[in-house]
Amino acid sequence: MRQRRSPADEAEALRISNAIDDELKREREAMRRTKARDVKVMLLGQAESGKSTLQKQFQLYYSSQTLEKERPSWRPIVYFNILKAIRMILDELDWEYGLGTSGDPLAISLAPSRAGTSRSDSGSGSSTYSKPNPAWFPELALLRSKLLPLVASEDALASELSGGISVSGGRTGVYVRSGWQALNSAARSWPLSDDYRTGMTARQSAVTNIVATTLAASMDEIEYLWWHPGVQKLVKAHKLKLEEYAAFFLANIRRIAQPDYLPSNEDILHVRLQTIGVTEHQFDISMGGTTYNWLLYDVGGARGQRHAWVPYFDDATAIIFLAPISAFDQYLEEDPRTNRIDDSLQLFTTICANKLLGNAALVLMLNKTDLLRQKLEAGVKVRKYISSYGDRPNSFEEVSEYFRAHFIQVHRRKDVSHRPLYLHFTSMLDIKATQSIIINVGEAIMRSHLTKIGLA
Repeated sequence: MRQRRSPADEAEALRISNAIDDELKREREAMRRTKARDVKVMLLGQAESGKSTLQKQFQLYYSSQTLEKERPSWRPIVYFNILKAIRMILDELDWEYGLGTSGDPLAISLAPSRAGTSRSDSGSGSSTYSKPNPAWFPELALLRSKLLPLVASEDALASELSGGISVSGGRTGVYVRSGWQALNSAARSWPLSDDYRTGMTARQSAVTNIVATTLAASMDEIEYLWWHPGVQKLVKAHKLKLEEYAAFFLANIRRIAQPDYLPSNEDILHVRLQTIGVTEHQFDISMGGTTYNWLLYDVGGARGQRHAWVPYFDDATAIIFLAPISAFDQYLEEDPRTNRIDDSLQLFTTICANKLLGNAALVLMLNKTDLLRQKLEAGVKVRKYISSYGDRPNSFEEVSEYFRAHFIQVHRRKDVSHRPLYLHFTSMLDIKATQSIIINVGEAIMRSHLTKIGLA
């Protein structure tokens, strides 16, 4: 027969049970508050939309000491950007003016056509383009011959910086994975793979040192090439389409070519470096007396990398989507038939309609407004590339509003949770303006986050 417990035993059992319940409640509350301090933000957008530059702006504002430690690691990346820009100029000079000869290193990258035929003859070039001055040819040919040894180092430097990482499709360039800055000491911080780390240090140091020495010896020729009327004529006629960083670095070649050069904040923001996969960055951000751990995920935006976004969707606090509205005259590298503005709209539609992201705050940055202004002021017509623009004025105010209205329409029609849309026009290279936007965006994200978890 079961013995009946005394009132004192029952009271003690109840006390223990209540104590356990209270402890579990405290643990749940502690876990809830700990989780509340983790803010997971995804930076999404197509390749070259400005995601990595925005990440650097966050780092510059909230964790400048880490950027200071990384500063030497950006030096060879800047060198590579300059080599690539020079090679693109020489390629175009070969094409437009027929400067190259068979057997030269650059000739292998050219199509059979030479002087008198333009890459832009298919309709993207300027109809007012006039023939070049024949007096330029000897000058440019001499510059070309002097700069070929420097440009010949491009692939070796890319291989060093990529640390053995290769990309399918035969594409060349510098590709890095998460944490590449921290893999080596401050003196040498580039992404060496395990195979590269064994027995190859001297060779790798030599490549960067050779490039630095050759760059210093060639800065007069580089400066002369960039400001040569034959080159500037191609730039103004939109026949020479360099990457966005090129003009900045080439105009600053004398500073960059100095032996004691260390990249400035502006240099680091201008650098073009292609990331593979998902890169995580952590920042401690204090708001209202509480420190929050921000986890920023910079996700590769090329079409082949977008599958990597999915695992990060389910518990994202916020999405910052970047759309480069200056890209109205550009097409995807992966699909030359798709306009980059159209691709951004399709991608934004997918984000808005994704149920896994329904609880995440949504921030839209219509980016690269500075480049948009430059193109419009140079006379590039939007309607030439986007027929639906029609006969609207080709002014910055009209064009930016046209793109803004299209993205807002996508949000209104497709957003699954009917959440607010925080929209900003941005130029990531404007440090002061961008950091003001970062503060406003951060506050909006935190309000949404604290409301969602019941702490607001």
